[in-house]
Amino acid sequence: MLKILTGLLAVLISISSLAQSNRIDIIRHDAPELAQFGAYDIGVRTLEMTDSDRPDVLNTVEDGATTYYDRHLTVEVWYPALLAENQQPGTAYSTPTRNLDITATLHGRATRDARPHSDIGAVPLIIISHGYPGNRYLMSHMGENLASKGYVVASIDHRESTYTDQAPISSTLYHRPLDQLFVLDQISMLANSNTGFLAGLVDTDNTGIVGYSMGGYGLVINVGGGYSETLVSHQMAPPNGLAVRHAASNPDYRDKLDTRIKAAFAVAPWGMANGVWNPDDLSGIEVPTFYLSGSVDTTAGYEKGTRAIFESAIQSDRYLLTYVNAGHNAGAPIPLPVELQTNEDQTGASHYTDPVWDSVRMNNIMDHFATAFFDYNLKGRKDRLEYLSLVPDAHDGVYSKNEGLETEDHTYWKGFEAGTARGLMLEHLGSAQ
Repeated sequence: MLKILTGLLAVLISISSLAQSNRIDIIRHDAPELAQFGAYDIGVRTLEMTDSDRPDVLNTVEDGATTYYDRHLTVEVWYPALLAENQQPGTAYSTPTRNLDITATLHGRATRDARPHSDIGAVPLIIISHGYPGNRYLMSHMGENLASKGYVVASIDHRESTYTDQAPISSTLYHRPLDQLFVLDQISMLANSNTGFLAGLVDTDNTGIVGYSMGGYGLVINVGGGYSETLVSHQMAPPNGLAVRHAASNPDYRDKLDTRIKAAFAVAPWGMANGVWNPDDLSGIEVPTFYLSGSVDTTAGYEKGTRAIFESAIQSDRYLLTYVNAGHNAGAPIPLPVELQTNEDQTGASHYTDPVWDSVRMNNIMDHFATAFFDYNLKGRKDRLEYLSLVPDAHDGVYSKNEGLETEDHTYWKGFEAGTARGLMLEHLGSAQ
């Protein structure tokens, strides 16, 4: 009997441990310096937003009248917070997964509906835009991390592009850049309202966008990469030529670019390898942009995908971080939820993993560089340039310290301890202007 009880207790402890293991805030012992959380407590709220009279791509018939609908978006907002005496950091997020039969419970540091820390003044806005499919929690590690460092972060559930409502891609091709801009407008209204919970806390004139895969596609359009005529008439494009709105050939396209967007972080942006852009189309990008990709990405492409965008955006200051031998999941997705990991049916597990790289390590590295890049471009922190001005191939860096101080021979990546930048490359190209 004692053996049975001991075994049962071990099982219960194991289950309890697993239930708490979906942490989105893990910082590995070998994480780079700027991956660490910042000084602020974190608040989180879920907002519902509706854009009225948006073209209804899925219910519009080619050569028929364009139909319209109210487009509803759910947005998770993380922000610097002031906790009350009876509040403790930490919250749980219930989320569908890539396996529609499984719901996961994630655990983070934010406190639900905590009081915004408006005393610190207006801070930059970061908009997070997931892949196809995905949801607002797919990059929640970054949402909490940046909020702790003095950013308001808004992560979108893109309708008809989430795990639970994924629809034909024509909807996403049309709506993705518009969703990003709509959320920017809505957050701006909250910031400028005397009654909005973000009043005085967020400066939407100083906005950055993080886009993964199809989120990166929307990001590229919103920073000046209007797409080619090939896509306008492609069979997967929205009906009735609706895609012209995002085309480089549209004379109104450039006039509608939102100048509030001051920096962009594009993770494996989808489209270049599929003919969405010509190189000349991308020369219209002038916003500083950080690109991130795995070198064996077979979804968005590497040489003909992310790298081609990086090389073609000649009018912008830009970086390309490469995870050598990683695939499409480099950096962005949260680690594989334990509910899916322990399930007999492993459908959807590969959505969160990479065969070569550890997910938490990739998250930590991505959050490190996002911090350096946004601090430099949105907060004017010139000291962050040290974390971006690196030997391109980390393998070529020399680690040389004497009693903790760098020697003249030290060329290793700033913020990384010896050997911890292995497998990474960071390239920089300045604007041709």
